[in-house]
Amino acid sequence: MAAVIDNATHPAFEKLRTHRIGTLNLDVEEYRHKKTGARHLHLAADNDENVFFVALRTFPMDSTGVAHILEHTALCGSERFPVRDPFFMMIRRSLNTFMNAFTSSDWTAYPFASMNRKDFDNLLSVYLDSVFFSKLDPMDFSQEGHRLEFDKPDDPETDLVYRGVVYNEMKGAMSSPTSQLWQNLSSHLFPTTTYHYNSGGEPDHIVDLSYEDLVKFYRHHYHPSNAIFATYGNIPAREHHNRFEELALKRFDRLDIKLPVHDEKRMFAPLRVEQGYAVNEGEGTDSKTHIVMGWLLGHSFDLQENLEGQLLSAVLLENSASPLMRALETTELGHAPSPMCGLEDSNREMTFVCGIEGSEPEKQAELEELIEATLQKVVDEGVSEDRLEAILHQLELHQREIAGDQFPYGLQLIMSAIAPMVHGGDPVELLDLEPVLASLREKIKDPQYVPGLIRKKLLDNPHRVTLTLRPDDKLEGRRQQAIREALAEKKARLTDEEKQQIVDRAKALEERQMHKDDLSILPKVDLTDVPLQMPEPEARYDGDISATVYARGTNGLVYEQVVVPVPELSEEELLLVPYYTTLISEVGCGDLDYLQMQDRISAESGGIGAAFSSKGRIDDVQDLSGYIIFNGKALARNRGALTKLLKDVYTSARFDEKGRIREIIAQIRARREQAVTGSGHALAMGAAAQGISSGAWLSFRLGGLAGIRGTKQLDQSLKEPAELDAFCNKLAALHQKISQQQRQFLVIGEDEQLSAMVDDLKSCWTNEPGVSGVAWKMDPVNYTTREAWLTSTQVNFCAKAYSTVPVDHPDAAALTVLGGFLRNGYLHTAIREKGGAYGGGAGQDSVNGTFRFFSYRDPRLAETLDDFDKALEWLQKEEHDAQDLEESILGVIGQLDRPRSPAGAARHAFHNKLFGRTPEQRARFRERVLSVTLEDLRRVASTWLVPENANTAVVTSPENRDLVTSLGLSVQEL
Repeated sequence: MAAVIDNATHPAFEKLRTHRIGTLNLDVEEYRHKKTGARHLHLAADNDENVFFVALRTFPMDSTGVAHILEHTALCGSERFPVRDPFFMMIRRSLNTFMNAFTSSDWTAYPFASMNRKDFDNLLSVYLDSVFFSKLDPMDFSQEGHRLEFDKPDDPETDLVYRGVVYNEMKGAMSSPTSQLWQNLSSHLFPTTTYHYNSGGEPDHIVDLSYEDLVKFYRHHYHPSNAIFATYGNIPAREHHNRFEELALKRFDRLDIKLPVHDEKRMFAPLRVEQGYAVNEGEGTDSKTHIVMGWLLGHSFDLQENLEGQLLSAVLLENSASPLMRALETTELGHAPSPMCGLEDSNREMTFVCGIEGSEPEKQAELEELIEATLQKVVDEGVSEDRLEAILHQLELHQREIAGDQFPYGLQLIMSAIAPMVHGGDPVELLDLEPVLASLREKIKDPQYVPGLIRKKLLDNPHRVTLTLRPDDKLEGRRQQAIREALAEKKARLTDEEKQQIVDRAKALEERQMHKDDLSILPKVDLTDVPLQMPEPEARYDGDISATVYARGTNGLVYEQVVVPVPELSEEELLLVPYYTTLISEVGCGDLDYLQMQDRISAESGGIGAAFSSKGRIDDVQDLSGYIIFNGKALARNRGALTKLLKDVYTSARFDEKGRIREIIAQIRARREQAVTGSGHALAMGAAAQGISSGAWLSFRLGGLAGIRGTKQLDQSLKEPAELDAFCNKLAALHQKISQQQRQFLVIGEDEQLSAMVDDLKSCWTNEPGVSGVAWKMDPVNYTTREAWLTSTQVNFCAKAYSTVPVDHPDAAALTVLGGFLRNGYLHTAIREKGGAYGGGAGQDSVNGTFRFFSYRDPRLAETLDDFDKALEWLQKEEHDAQDLEESILGVIGQLDRPRSPAGAARHAFHNKLFGRTPEQRARFRERVLSVTLEDLRRVASTWLVPENANTAVVTSPENRDLVTSLGLSVQEL
């Protein structure tokens, strides 16, 4: 179907061009606002998930986090909506499919998406007012940015402390060694431009930002002359222009905005730097050093440069068959390739990075030699045309795929167009890759083309930094001591009057946080705007080969899954499953070794993989069933190759390449350890819920904190050859069991591909009978948890979990609504606004029959655990508003109706059915959600959420060992 185009241009705008991109099925329209020069990129598509995005170019020249704190503060009230928190209020009063704001290194963006037109218009009015007419109340700056308070806010005898949401967010973010690695490397690669600084803010510098600096930055940067608008969907551009003009643009004139935009000054000799990062005191520092090399390349917005950079990165690092990745994976100099490896092309100038982690500082020169020798070898030997064709094939596939399961598809397209718009490039070129892919196909025919790129961009490029980031177990102690001393000194200089001012300001902020605003001024949708249940994608079934087939608009891609029930497994075998599913696409297969398989996967598909999925019954969370799913995707022209590839992997994967398996386990360990500071809240909830049901126990053991600890122990043990032999034999035996199971297939593609795909399946699998063995079963799990997990973090993650009900129980709907009700009404204010955590909330997990409270990047610990209990008291004691209930119901319906990509919707429907989640059951649950009452919320809370029955878990630092012990939590070392 053609996209909707309205050719009449609004008088306030001039149309610059229209460009059809057939591979994306949309028209790109580019406009300029005549008076202010604001730019508007409209992606006209036949899609009712409409996306709005406005970006301001922000180039901070320090690490105070001014752009980041402004992004938070701008959403705390505006001219038309002078309430304290319109952003969080609108999340609750909306059917949005996405709502957020984020700060990049050189732009700040405010995006949202909705499938409901009234809701879209509501959100647009709030977003435009927040961005262009923000109130910027000093109180909001102190809440969101930073403030000085006494440890007990009303007691000047207690110590001075720093508080603030962004302050704590960045303490959490910068606890991660990878964040420090990137920030430190950038600061040396970019000595003179905005990328030298941490746009999110360094905690030690955030406290230097004044309110006056914030307002000055806002006035300079938040103006339409510095704005880029982008929209996607089926609302015509003219209608957007009408609203932009009325709600904001007509009040502005053009402003000449000076920004410090320039290319980095080039270095003429490589630089070597060594810096420290904090690990826990007393923790060993062996094999914990990161060593990375980074090169500064050309402009990201020059499409030729950009695609040459991507080609270079793919040739060297795409998979284990790529020469540089192979060298980094197999070297004895470190445990695993650095997570930094690859091309960074979102800044004005690109960077190429490679390196290792799990090394020692003195290995830096050897690593440089290894990398230089590997690059020289590629230059000398060249790269085969087949390999280069496979890389261009991946670029084409990535360009065509309609994503949108995690993130609205339209927003993904806008995000890829925004960097060139910010830096002066052409967004259309970057969206329409076909012409440039064709020219690259010609260039790769010259065997000297890629060696020439490697020589010019890397070997002969002196703008290069080698960063050695070594562990230091005294660093955090020194930092905390310095902060304590500086605050003690500051306190000693305070007059009585100044102390009283700090107390008064803390009291005023608390009063503001507790003040009930008149929210009727905010627009809203209500339950009458809720659409009927989304239609299910329709499936056909082919009984000859147990294939479920979906015809979907997949833009020339096909998707395939081989689905097998989990066989009967011992606990030891069960704990192997995550390693098995990761390794299956990384090892050799049949006559091909792992390197040849990596080449084959890259040439014939868009990637293959395996996953383990298990769920309880809809009426009994303890009765688990599980499946192993082998999945892949490909361009339609490679559909036969994809079917054969999945079959070969399923029947013939080999677990005899011991060195390879050892490398991958080391990499899994590195990734899992790095995930803690980013996913601490999910890990804490998983730990708290571990004893409630068999599914919760399994999540905790396989992917949770116990899984991370298990991976560390496994990685350590595999240093012994006998242990490695035994591990490989166990994987091979597990594969043997799985590959004998009865199979069914899922096939998704465009209608004209499907019958050929089913024929491919039949001809490929005919002689492979599966057997129905004994089904996998798990015993029920039921025990209480009170644990504190200690790791290297500057902030805490707290959780409490309660045993509740499965999804088809009549109370499941009310418990699901209750999560949002407690967050909106109590937890957000107590944990985020007052407590200074980056986030907090509660929610029902009906798959595992648990209700969980959580906090994220939280400076507090015991007080937050108390707040979880106080939220339940608040629910029973206070009078509540019907509007608050309606908002919580809307939130649940928004989640249930979240749009997915065409292929994602089909996968979702198939897997729901696999686990007994029929359309009838889901309709029943939806009806129950819509009819939840306030009385239901109180009843289910008093029935299921009794504080004495709570399970508790926290992720915190070793500094809090005495505190958690005093709270009766058993200490677990990660």
